[in-house]
Amino acid sequence: MKITFFALLTVIGSAASICGQSSPSAATSKPAAAETGMLTKEERDRAVDYLKQTQKDFLAATEGLSDAQWKFKAAPDRWSIAETAEHIAVTEEMIWKLVSEKIMKSPAAPEKRADAKGKDEIILEKIPDRSRKAQAPEQLKPTGKWATRAALVKDFDGMRAQEIAYLKETKEDLRNHFEDHPAPFLKTMDAYQWMIFNGAHSKRHTAQILEVKADPNFPKS
Repeated sequence: MKITFFALLTVIGSAASICGQSSPSAATSKPAAAETGMLTKEERDRAVDYLKQTQKDFLAATEGLSDAQWKFKAAPDRWSIAETAEHIAVTEEMIWKLVSEKIMKSPAAPEKRADAKGKDEIILEKIPDRSRKAQAPEQLKPTGKWATRAALVKDFDGMRAQEIAYLKETKEDLRNHFEDHPAPFLKTMDAYQWMIFNGAHSKRHTAQILEVKADPNFPKS
């Protein structure tokens, strides 16, 4: 998994300043119940709403595109909307598997909670900030995995549905299971933070899709 984590660092860059974008989800988090590590209702609602909103924004940004628009590249070294959407979906799956198959199967480590404190806000504000850009690593570069937008959206929606259902229903202590992120400004992150990271990552690259659509040479149809 270490290669995967460094891949994530490459994708988001090492943003040095907090972005000016605001989000209702970025309000200060209250700690989960100390006795069990279970999420509070506020934490559940915040994460679910954020994943739903970023999902809605991604789908809206890619809705109704012609094949020419889907595959348009502003320059040879720039990603098309199809490629950017694939990157979102591939990363989504990777992080969801990281949480469900590794982090939540690792021993609880409540002694690390102080190290993760305040990271919710950092994730929600810094990760979508596109003022710092970087090349994606090979593991997360688009390869044409999905032949059509419909196929990609179907898989993405399926993953988001699993994540949202898990956040709504789980009684597991997401705040007491951890995995380090290699970015110095993140480092120790709990499972809850990795899940909202998925929303923040899709928000970041949805903005990239909107940049493609704003290009003066973007096909009108």
